[in-house]
Amino acid sequence: MLLLPALLLCIVFQYIPLFGAVIAFQDYQPWLGIKGSPWVGMDHFRYLFTYPDGKQVIWNTLIIAAFKVAMNLLIPIIFALLLNEVRKMYFKRVVQTLVYLPHFLSWVILGGIMLDILSTEGGIVNRVLESFGLDSIFFLGNGHWFRFTVVLSDVWKEFGFSAIIFLATLVGINPALYEAAEIDGATRFQQVKSVSIPLIMPIVIVVATLSLGRILDAGFDQILNLYNPLVYSHGDIIDTFVYREGLNNGQFSFGTAVGLFKSFIGFILIVISYRLAYKLANYRIF
Repeated sequence: MLLLPALLLCIVFQYIPLFGAVIAFQDYQPWLGIKGSPWVGMDHFRYLFTYPDGKQVIWNTLIIAAFKVAMNLLIPIIFALLLNEVRKMYFKRVVQTLVYLPHFLSWVILGGIMLDILSTEGGIVNRVLESFGLDSIFFLGNGHWFRFTVVLSDVWKEFGFSAIIFLATLVGINPALYEAAEIDGATRFQQVKSVSIPLIMPIVIVVATLSLGRILDAGFDQILNLYNPLVYSHGDIIDTFVYREGLNNGQFSFGTAVGLFKSFIGFILIVISYRLAYKLANYRIF
């Protein structure tokens, strides 16, 4: 009975809408409906790979998502290891609170902040660059800088919250191991290298392998609030492409086909990632 409301919510909003995916195989026309629209089979999927921007969109998604996965794994680990060495609890709690806060802000808010601070006309970042005699950079209008900005801002937003799992693992390490290492003459750095890092490696492997299943999720909210036509060639990802072509341009069947393709690949990657997590770290849900 306790599970029933959540189960009904999941069925209504997650499973029933799956039947709408059938329009990916139709030339869907709203006035004809799903039953009346003609079938076209795999035409939309073939069109995806012949579409002028199709392959570039997939490539953009993989590049941005891969860098996000890598950096959102590396930076939280380093931060957790450093914060674990802090002995003043007051300072430690203040730092934790400050780095957690951006996670709870939406990209609608952060997108506006990023547009202001990265602006070429009075943005604080470019004003600092100009004060050192450097040229201002069009971060959100240059494709290469846009990818860098997207990855860096996502890491800044999420690294504090992502570090929680690593901090919890570090707190659970038996203090006797550090005491034994200290008696043997190990410095703090050597204790981190020989005790902390090896003992958090299983959870690092689990997080890394499970991240593989999200390799096609490059961050719809973030990209949508930051990108513009100037950076479509480097910043347009599958989700924003579906939004623009499927909803804004009214190509409902094509947009659904692209989204279904992404979901199918994501499902395969999730299965692979869970198998890897089980083999490498003995982690399993069922």
